[in-house]
Amino acid sequence: MVYDRHPEKTRLTAGDRPQSKPLGALMASDAKFRRVLLKISGEGLMGDRDYGLDNTTVERIAAEVQSVRDLGVEVCCVVGGGNIFRGLSGAAKGMERAAADNMGMLATVMNALALQNALEAINVDTRVQSAIPMPSVCESFIRRRAIRHLEKGRVVIFAAGTGNPFFTTDTAAALRAVEMGCDALLKASQVDGVYSADPKKVKDAVRYDTLTFHDVLARDLAVMDASAISLCRENNVPIVVFDMHTDKAFAEVVLGRGRFTIIKEGG
Repeated sequence: MVYDRHPEKTRLTAGDRPQSKPLGALMASDAKFRRVLLKISGEGLMGDRDYGLDNTTVERIAAEVQSVRDLGVEVCCVVGGGNIFRGLSGAAKGMERAAADNMGMLATVMNALALQNALEAINVDTRVQSAIPMPSVCESFIRRRAIRHLEKGRVVIFAAGTGNPFFTTDTAAALRAVEMGCDALLKASQVDGVYSADPKKVKDAVRYDTLTFHDVLARDLAVMDASAISLCRENNVPIVVFDMHTDKAFAEVVLGRGRFTIIKEGG
């Protein structure tokens, strides 16, 4: 299937896996996408810790982002906050849901600033834009400014979700991917794609190379929440799920290589 968001580029399909070349020998013309949004869960920043941030993990993710930026691909990110505070968990323990979600959004700002620091330590120009205005800490989200940052080669990290309670950072990622005109939303996962069940709990779980948005919704597959899936479906933004724990996995997926599941519109 060919996506027409940026017709000058060849789009990724599950059956289109180019021959391997060393990453250092690759250029922007080798990438399958021109602009991508990377969704990273808060848990993905914990490493082996039970809570908070693992600096080594954050630095490794920053290096992964740098490797894609160095291909000439424009990169923006949405980071979750579950390693610090999760709104649903707070609500389940008796907190008002709106208050708990606001706390969760503030947790994403902390993660975004940590990732920004790691990126700028390796000389990657980065901007954090928050959906909740906090001008002494970072920029407020302004769509046109964010696009301009991307065009200048900067990495943009979107923090504070959508700025509204009752919406997950998955939905925020889908929203920002659409607003930025991204060619794909790349979801960094704990496993190398989408499975019929949790492969860590069900040993005979089936792994999928390709799914449609309808498949994900109809089978209730645990990829992203239904609002995020529907938003990507309505705006023809494919979702690519891959294992962020594999070295150079982000760059490999952008190049159409490695193991991943791609979710796109059928037909």
